[in-house]
Amino acid sequence: MKTIRTLTMGALLMAAALPAAAQIEKWGCNEETAKDPQAIMGTVSLYQENVKQFKATKDVRYLEEAYPQWKTIVANCPRQSKNLYINGANIMKAKIAKAASKEERDALIDEFMAMYDTRISLYGEAARYTAKKATELEEILKDEGLERYYQLYSEAIRIGGQDLEAGYLVKYMEATIKYVRAGKAEPTLVVDNYDVASDLLEGELQENAADSAKAATIRGYIAGVEAAFAPYASCDQLVEIYGKKFEADPENVDLLKKITGIMMRKRCTDQELFFKATENLYRLEPSPTTAMRMGQMCLAKGQYGKAAEYLNDAVKGVADKDKYMAYLYLGHAYNGSKSYVAARTAYNAAAAADVTKGEPYRMIAMLYGSSSGSAKEDNIGGRSVYWAAVDALNRSKSVDPSEENVEACNKLISSYAAHFPNQGDAFMAGLENGKSYTVPGWIGVTTTVRTR
Repeated sequence: MKTIRTLTMGALLMAAALPAAAQIEKWGCNEETAKDPQAIMGTVSLYQENVKQFKATKDVRYLEEAYPQWKTIVANCPRQSKNLYINGANIMKAKIAKAASKEERDALIDEFMAMYDTRISLYGEAARYTAKKATELEEILKDEGLERYYQLYSEAIRIGGQDLEAGYLVKYMEATIKYVRAGKAEPTLVVDNYDVASDLLEGELQENAADSAKAATIRGYIAGVEAAFAPYASCDQLVEIYGKKFEADPENVDLLKKITGIMMRKRCTDQELFFKATENLYRLEPSPTTAMRMGQMCLAKGQYGKAAEYLNDAVKGVADKDKYMAYLYLGHAYNGSKSYVAARTAYNAAAAADVTKGEPYRMIAMLYGSSSGSAKEDNIGGRSVYWAAVDALNRSKSVDPSEENVEACNKLISSYAAHFPNQGDAFMAGLENGKSYTVPGWIGVTTTVRTR
């Protein structure tokens, strides 16, 4: 390693030629270092050479060699470069891996975490790098560090969850489940944190809906969160988790919001716990949000007229993040009362509220598929409705290419396509395959003639 420790004369001359005072100011060096800038310049050159050699060879001995130089630079000139902290992660992990005792390892881990704190103080991005601290601890300490890294994930969510990359949200959920299984918290924590992670991921999906590659990646993370939550996601599990809490404190508004929110999200709205919690919440805190929950409760009871009343109130005032569900439920209410035009309008409003969701178009397709009796004027027994239904399903797949949605759409397409008229029936009705056609009756949309 002698060649690494020794600067060439050329490198020394180049260091001497640098405008030292300007560099020292840019690097945020302390007063003591500013008195002798050439010393720190030499240390920086040695450090950079070691990092360069490590990247070329992947030999961790270069990282070990760089450690004292890197440590000196961080202590004296913390703004030397953001790369100081990127490279520092590799340097610290190499040192930790070679620790001779638990005491030495723990001291090095504390130094590693302090490095990220310094980076945050200088360059910001507190949420991202707090979550990064959590992943580093999880990788190094595994179950031994569960308490520490779970708290760091939670802190990252608290200070800026909306700024976190989607992958951290999955790690947050996985850490939550480990934390609960280790007996450090009640199962309600899993449900509460799932609600937070899901909302953040749904928001990120909406923001990136126009970028198909990013949207697909985020959907993958959403699937990861759903998979982690699955053992706690059944309606029976939710009733078990929250039932006793509700009985003990039935007028706790925060608890009622949690119960009704998660049970709506997981579509457990036919449970008695949901009915009781919803009624209490609406009585204690009437609002657009609680009106939406009342509407969902009425839907579950088959009280479609009442559901529509509540949901029409809800859509006027709920937060943007809830508009999709409010309009979707309103569509269900009108559908249940056979007000198909109003149902379609509500489903289209849901689709506009969240352009990444395919369910509204799938519901419209089913409205069309059940309405052949309203289109008898097509002279093919009302079967033109199936063309419109398949169009809606294809649109559903185009906006929401998730496996679950595509599978559901394809099943319906197969069913509806079997009802297309044969060529002879279409010919007798004056219809030509591939031509434009407007479906009669309440549907009234323009589609394309297709035969089987």
